[in-house]
Amino acid sequence: MSEMWRNLIPTPQSKFLIVTCNECGNNQIVFDSAKIVVKCNVCGAVLARPSGGKAIILGKKERTLE
Repeated sequence: MSEMWRNLIPTPQSKFLIVTCNECGNNQIVFDSAKIVVKCNVCGAVLARPSGGKAIILGKKERTLE
């Protein structure tokens, strides 16, 4: 019964990522479908740019948050 419900209820395809800044090494949480430019909180470098669907991640992806 529970297997049937898993097939009927959609799950989101977007995830949150921990991204490391290439400039200063700061870790920051970024949504992988960001609709605005995401900048580092410490140095102001661009970490992600929107591209219409999934964002272009410019920093180093450390891991995915569940």
